[in-house]
Amino acid sequence: MKRRAFLATGLAATGLAAAEAAGILPQLFAQTPAAQDVPPQPSKAELTTLLRSLLVTSSLQLQHFAVEVYATCVLGKIRPADPPLAHPWIVPGGGYYAQWLWDTMFVADLLSLLPNQQTLIRGVFQNYWDFQQRWNAAKPEFMHGMVANFMAPFDAPGARDGKQWRDFPAYSQAPLLAWGMERVFRRNGDKELLRAGLAPLENFHEWYWRERDITNVGLIGVGAYSGVTQEARYETYDREVDLDGLKMVPHPRRSGGTENGPWYGDIAIPANMAYLLLSELSLARMATVMGDVAMASRRRARYARGAAAMRQFMWDEPSGCFLAVNVQTMSTIPAATVGGFMPLLARVPTPLQALRIASTLAGPAWATPLPIPTVARDNPQFSSGEFWRGDVWPAPNYQVASGLAAYGHHQAAAHIADATVANALKVGISERYDSLSGAPLGVAGLGMSSTTLTMMLDGLTSSAYSIHVRGAHG
Repeated sequence: MKRRAFLATGLAATGLAAAEAAGILPQLFAQTPAAQDVPPQPSKAELTTLLRSLLVTSSLQLQHFAVEVYATCVLGKIRPADPPLAHPWIVPGGGYYAQWLWDTMFVADLLSLLPNQQTLIRGVFQNYWDFQQRWNAAKPEFMHGMVANFMAPFDAPGARDGKQWRDFPAYSQAPLLAWGMERVFRRNGDKELLRAGLAPLENFHEWYWRERDITNVGLIGVGAYSGVTQEARYETYDREVDLDGLKMVPHPRRSGGTENGPWYGDIAIPANMAYLLLSELSLARMATVMGDVAMASRRRARYARGAAAMRQFMWDEPSGCFLAVNVQTMSTIPAATVGGFMPLLARVPTPLQALRIASTLAGPAWATPLPIPTVARDNPQFSSGEFWRGDVWPAPNYQVASGLAAYGHHQAAAHIADATVANALKVGISERYDSLSGAPLGVAGLGMSSTTLTMMLDGLTSSAYSIHVRGAHG
């Protein structure tokens, strides 16, 4: 398989210029919306015309699929400003009525391919920075910098709505904000997005290291200022088996009193570690673009320390992946999950470790009819349709495939990506799937399941599922 390079800044403009010259670009995308407005939604016919000017494929089925992804998972998830969200925001889908942290990044990535979306996307990210400022004003200094797992409007349905933001959610989520912002920038070249976001992003990263690396060895875990164990699990894949024994403890390096409580989990996990390190690399590159050499240096130092700690404490040769670690004993937890492959994405494994991971994924414990199960098939907790206990999610599959390809394991990446796309074409776009039958599970048309299209646009699939941005070359 021949992998295409990820499109460079401004690449989409090649197709847009041709479309505008031909007079086929829909007028509804001709004006940049005001910061608080949502642009008018295109009809299916208009969206089809636009995407034909942007995306190239010889498959009518893939054309229709791209339109469905954009209509359902991207444009269909945008909501107008609703206090305290002062800008348009993005819902995941289903009954989830708020702007989540990691879900939104996958949607913003694809949204940034469309013309004249810069102002809207700036607003989506500004919602995070606005929350951070409100949070900082209401909380003690050691809590400053957090961005919550999700941000709900005040009028959100349910007992725990946006009005209770000081207490719920009192935890964060997989730290992919910097990665998502860099993806957007590489697609649309919007330096204003970077200018507004770099300082809040660095504050968020420093909060993560300060509040989640509780033993100061370079490994982050999960936590919640509520002290509720399950809410701490919500910072990551919330029912993954390596967190079954999670205990909440006071911060061991902070004195007691009102500013310390059982808010910190005693388990460090490879997935969130990898996401933070991936985002450190993104933040360093964006800082370099904006001329902030000092910030770039700080972020690279954080990355180097964390990557070394992962290799030292989390790598498990017999399992062929990275494992969670109890930070009080520094012992690994013998329960391999899909999160153990995420370090590929952050370029943490050595080449030999990456080769071992590729071999592991091809073995019987992981090579389910629809890969990749969220826990190894030989784990006693495995159940092919169970939430993070054997089911399959498109976004982690996309991330693992991206990591494999980055190490040159293109066939292994294409096997995962092809199977994921083929199953979505067969049974529809869904939140997750049964790893044995491929049956759709959870929320239909979930926003972050748009990664089934991103796999193809990033060149992770084989030629059987070829679709790419106009102007991208193999």
